[in-house]
Amino acid sequence: MNGDLVSVTSLVVALKTITLTLGGLITYFTYRAYRRTDSPALRALALGFGVVTLGAFLAGIADQIVGVDRTTVLVIESTLTAAGFGVITYSVYVE
Repeated sequence: MNGDLVSVTSLVVALKTITLTLGGLITYFTYRAYRRTDSPALRALALGFGVVTLGAFLAGIADQIVGVDRTTVLVIESTLTAAGFGVITYSVYVE
């Protein structure tokens, strides 16, 4: 049983690392596009992806390093993911 928990924890850490890497790259490239074009939509898009990525990062820190209760970690991550997607949705409508 304990071996299964270690395997799942390792898998989650690996997936969070991939999420942070890809989310960071998307945020970086979107921000670069914003700087080239000065487009408010791209600025909002970069911010939205940044918030989603920040949620994954903070959830990982809270869970693995700080030892926050997993329910609280889930709420933190879900809140920032919803907020980030809200900003991304807004970016689609900005001119």
